[in-house]
Amino acid sequence: MERIDKILSSQGLCSRREAAALVRAGAVTVDGAPVRSPADKADPASQVIAVHGRPLCYQAHVYILLHKPQGVLSASADRRERTVLDLLDESLRRRGGLFPAGRLDRDTEGLLLVTDDGPFAHRMLSPASHVEKTYYLRTDRDIPPHAVEAMRAGVTIEGGYHTRPARLTLLAPREARLTITEGKYHQVKLMLRTVGCTVTYLRRERIGGVCLPPDLAPGEYRLLSPAEAAGFLQKNAESDDASAQL
Repeated sequence: MERIDKILSSQGLCSRREAAALVRAGAVTVDGAPVRSPADKADPASQVIAVHGRPLCYQAHVYILLHKPQGVLSASADRRERTVLDLLDESLRRRGGLFPAGRLDRDTEGLLLVTDDGPFAHRMLSPASHVEKTYYLRTDRDIPPHAVEAMRAGVTIEGGYHTRPARLTLLAPREARLTITEGKYHQVKLMLRTVGCTVTYLRRERIGGVCLPPDLAPGEYRLLSPAEAAGFLQKNAESDDASAQL
């Protein structure tokens, strides 16, 4: 059971103050009965809440598949620079509690999940979950053939950390896809550095069973149902091209 004004504002319909005004105007009902106070409580999962006669389609959590562009921070807020939350419509930002699940460097683009479901994000990001993440990359010089085996065995990056086994697929002398199951700071760039290459372009294409849709331009996003979002928790895919396209 939650306060009516909190339920309405959590869905991005309005602010808490605006929700209170709707209640006082008699515009809100629960199971057909007018709500008398913004502090009245209801169960949005079992009761029909309506505003101006239109039933509220309540969603406990929101899952947003975002194509993060370069130059935008993977953060909830920043005083100086744009963040991924600034790319969202105001109705979504009103919900509050949204955050990027994981991060991409400022100069990296690609697939990013934005949500308000903390336990879900933790399961997706935990190294113990072994969720694969695939990146397309370009380098400043030819990638040596031995890099494939080096990545498969794991490499020791700055700080002395030895990475888990990864899968490197060479696409061209200076292009490749790298699939990892962890997410240390700057990990992809540091892994390529161990074989003498500097990453000049990086794009995350897949997390678990979810791929970056080819028709989703940088800065664009899609809302996912909980069932669709569950694809992010898929531990492995048969290949880098076999994941579900949303």
